[in-house]
Amino acid sequence: MSFIEDFQSRGFYYQCSNLEALKQLSNETKIAAYIGFDCTAKSLHVGNLMQIMALRLLQQHGHKPIILIGTATSKVGDPHGKDEMRKILSNEDLAANIAGIKKSLSKFIKFGTGPSDAVMVSNGDWLEKIGYIDFLRDFGRHISVNRMLTMESAKARLDRDQPLSFLEFNYMLLQGYDFYHLSKHHNCSVQIGGSDQWGNILMGVEITRKISGKEVFALTTQLLTTSSGAKMGKSVSGAVWINEDMLSPYDYFQFWRNIEDPDVMRFAKLYSEWDARELAELGSMQINDAKKRLAHRLTALCHGRDAADSALETSKKVFEEGAHGDDLPLYKILKSELENGIPAFEIFERAGLCESRSEARKLIRGGGARLNDQKIADEGLLIDSAMLLQDNPIKLSAGRKKHVLIKVV
Repeated sequence: MSFIEDFQSRGFYYQCSNLEALKQLSNETKIAAYIGFDCTAKSLHVGNLMQIMALRLLQQHGHKPIILIGTATSKVGDPHGKDEMRKILSNEDLAANIAGIKKSLSKFIKFGTGPSDAVMVSNGDWLEKIGYIDFLRDFGRHISVNRMLTMESAKARLDRDQPLSFLEFNYMLLQGYDFYHLSKHHNCSVQIGGSDQWGNILMGVEITRKISGKEVFALTTQLLTTSSGAKMGKSVSGAVWINEDMLSPYDYFQFWRNIEDPDVMRFAKLYSEWDARELAELGSMQINDAKKRLAHRLTALCHGRDAADSALETSKKVFEEGAHGDDLPLYKILKSELENGIPAFEIFERAGLCESRSEARKLIRGGGARLNDQKIADEGLLIDSAMLLQDNPIKLSAGRKKHVLIKVV
């Protein structure tokens, strides 16, 4: 099976600028393809997982992944889906975010100097050297403003009567130039992105064709939401980060363990790399067993087998045996703070089980708060040093799925 055929069979495929020509090219030779990431956070998250797995699949077929880090375009900001301009990041912030993104990607793809090893490049290396007048003369003249205004990234903002700065309006032109530069200097023939990036990617296809006469290809993946319509990459507690310093392997496991029933087979096909026999076996399992197996598999792919085994064991202890489990998130409280006790609702908020103290009070009043699996009846309950012995943490639970260990230090 070729890369494109595999890409389609996995369920990644949405659209291509010239599918048959790309199939022929990728069958005849090894290609280089790139995906761009703006460096606005210190980790990628599961909303990026389809793009990451596309790069992984590309590499598995012997092709070369190029990761473009938008150090320059991150200072501009893609207006798509945004009502406000992005915050301008410092060089120190950008450097930290780039290191975090490479750490995320290194879990799934191999970087190096070999023919199919991934490389990471920064568009700041060329965009920040371009003279403004030269750029407008050499590239701007090829692009119709009329057409740019029909692009979804600009049109959606204008349709909502939200201001679109000239800075942001240039984003699609800069992204188009990125594709031209990578085609010229890295022999890159494909840009992969989400379907919402279709217009921006086509801009690069058009610029490259008009300036160099070379055909390059736009290849997009489906935009993925959960069965209930929620955006991938988000949970009740916030973003589901890939890096363990941003989200523990246990919490990563729990995200996949708690997905909606109709999503189990869909996500397994996209992300597990199981063959048809293994997918059929998963589909024949009782749904909770299938969720645990999928969560273990996806955690192992991201964090390694040992972390996945540990997360599974902790999950069994917490949810099936009523024990604490070693991988539960730990919140530490200073012994001096406990002299007069701390209200339970305050600790629920401080430990991240609730967004606010009022939400914590509501949780307790509704009977959803538990201390060592016993319902908390009084929202004013004081947690003091008598409850928190040095070597015996207590478990606080918000509902059936969110748990934190509280320990005195």
